[in-house]
Amino acid sequence: MSTDIERTPSEHSDLAAPDSPVPDPGVEEHAPRFTDVDERAAERAYRQIVGMLAAVPILVIGFLVAYFAVPRDAELMLFGANLKMQNTLLGLTAGLAALLIGVAAIQWARVLMSDEEIVGERHGAASPPEARERVLADLETGIEATTIRRRKLLGSGMAGALGLMALPAVVSLADLGPWPTAAERAKTIETTLWAEGVHLVNDVTYRRLKADELEVGQLVNAEPENLQKLEGTAYQQAKAKAAIIIVRMDPNAIRIPESRKDWQVNGILCYSKICTHVGCPISLWEQQTHHLLCPCHQSTFDLGNSGLVVFGPAARALPQLPITTDADGYLVARSDFTVPVGPSFFERDSSKDFQEGDR
Repeated sequence: MSTDIERTPSEHSDLAAPDSPVPDPGVEEHAPRFTDVDERAAERAYRQIVGMLAAVPILVIGFLVAYFAVPRDAELMLFGANLKMQNTLLGLTAGLAALLIGVAAIQWARVLMSDEEIVGERHGAASPPEARERVLADLETGIEATTIRRRKLLGSGMAGALGLMALPAVVSLADLGPWPTAAERAKTIETTLWAEGVHLVNDVTYRRLKADELEVGQLVNAEPENLQKLEGTAYQQAKAKAAIIIVRMDPNAIRIPESRKDWQVNGILCYSKICTHVGCPISLWEQQTHHLLCPCHQSTFDLGNSGLVVFGPAARALPQLPITTDADGYLVARSDFTVPVGPSFFERDSSKDFQEGDR
């Protein structure tokens, strides 16, 4: 341990200087440890530390084996508690490895590193010319005190143990979710419950909606009828993606491109309810302007012109759901959305989104 003690002009004096309130205590006599006087004890401590560091790679391998080989639904009965076997093994191996590194570092400092106190003379704010040489000399003293040059396995063992401890952290990143490949996105976040023939129903009563019952200027919050078949987490996830709004406008007062003529029924259009900025639900409807306003960041979409963005931070048009009617006049989907719903993440291909001038 190094201790800086301010010296008076009378170096190492036991008497107080005229402007000093207490005597200079000096440096206490060094009491040697058992490893300082007994080389066999030092070697025994050295072997113990190296043994702890050598156990870390074994535990890391155990962590990897448990992660990849042990089934996630396997259970373990321990002290009357029913535990998940994989979680228990991961915690034990990673925790014990971290513990051994910490204990080895503390034991190394306690019994092998030099523990003699040294005095560092204080100086003015300006560094003297020999400051660089003194720093290098102090660094050399510190390296020598670690005994790392005589006991080389300490350094390599500590470096190897710390390096290997990165593997559990890196491997565990896979638990954040599946890799967002194009195929994985296509069957998860880019797919909803909507499909050909699925009825549009009120999102509260689940009542089917007839085209001739909707009035011009009306907005209805809706969901797919098959949503009722789901429960729990699957229900919530599907509902969040499939939520829609249905609006009816005067066909003569809006712009319907040729490519979307069969996506609407007498001015009834259907759009995703999820803002393409950060995914907030939208239903603030301005009948006169045909604008839909997001309450979170004020992105504004023109539903009378294919859901194009007219204001705000949203980067793409609001996805439109192609709809038609069944034999009884009830609104049904013609297909799923043709582009992903929700926030415009950078990895999504937005080239299929509707742009101004599309036909």
